Amino acid sequence: MKNDDKASISLKKIICIAILFIFIMTVAVTATNVKLNNVKIILTSGYEMNVLTSKKQISEILEENHIILLEDEKVIPDLTSELSDNNTIKITKKTEEEIELPEVVETSEDISVEQILSTYDTIVEKLVVEKVKIPYETITKNVATGAGTKQDKIVQYGVDGLKEVTYKIKYQNEKEIEKKEISSKIIRKPVDKIVEVRNKQVTTRSGTVVRYAGKWSYSESELDLLCAITAQECSSSYNGALAVITTACNRAQSSRWKSRGTDPLSQYKAKGQFCYSIDNHWRKRLNGNYPAHVKQAVIDALNGKRNHNYLSFRAAGYANGVNIGGNVYFNAM
Repeated sequence: MKNDDKASISLKKIICIAILFIFIMTVAVTATNVKLNNVKIILTSGYEMNVLTSKKQISEILEENHIILLEDEKVIPDLTSELSDNNTIKITKKTEEEIELPEVVETSEDISVEQILSTYDTIVEKLVVEKVKIPYETITKNVATGAGTKQDKIVQYGVDGLKEVTYKIKYQNEKEIEKKEISSKIIRKPVDKIVEVRNKQVTTRSGTVVRYAGKWSYSESELDLLCAITAQECSSSYNGALAVITTACNRAQSSRWKSRGTDPLSQYKAKGQFCYSIDNHWRKRLNGNYPAHVKQAVIDALNGKRNHNYLSFRAAGYANGVNIGGNVYFNAM
């Protein structure tokens, strides 16, 4: 090889190394400038969750964590504000004065001249549109087992619905003499209040232990660990989180997988199966650092709810099967 060719190759190597060094320094500076805040979110039920976020505006933080305000709820500070110095967001119920009252919209329509002349007094017809609340229903589910002490637990708060009703009303001398409903349209469906009758929690020296659906018992710290592992596998949606914990529950009840444990937490801890034994990223989600819908999915699954019958899953793109929340679920051969 000629000396000129060798010099050209060396120059190209130096240029490539310089470009790579500039790229690495740019990424490092960008990462340093991103500030993460540890934010405490207190829900209406009193449940507290801690999240890490780079967002500052209240609405963006709630959206990032999939938290939607109901019509009878408000947030402190308000949605348009930025995060306060104490890094706390509180969701509370609105007062009666703050709840918007149903609106009444009226459109008037005079009857014909012939109809007016046929009566001694003037009769006027009006089309009146009213917004009417649809009361929610309370559903009670008995999930307790055995003859022990029972207690009620609200697992879903009720929310009134709203419908728009159109009436045809007749007035004679400004006095209502007839009212007839001619149409109605549901604007918002009511959300049922769900109350579960459960076995009373047993308190031990190590803390409160809860028995779920008469099968598995976990302490508060063990439930937190279940939620942290589930969130690390999938926290994007309720169905995605439910699919992950469902896999562990299916394995715990499968004779094929019983050697790795007969409960979901043991299955999570089995070597080489879930993120628990593969990396330590799940640790940052401990102590409630996961969305509320993840905890709800875990509790629902422990109480018997399932959304598939599969025993395995992988990230989308690495296997063929049913995609739920970004993971593909299947039964290995």
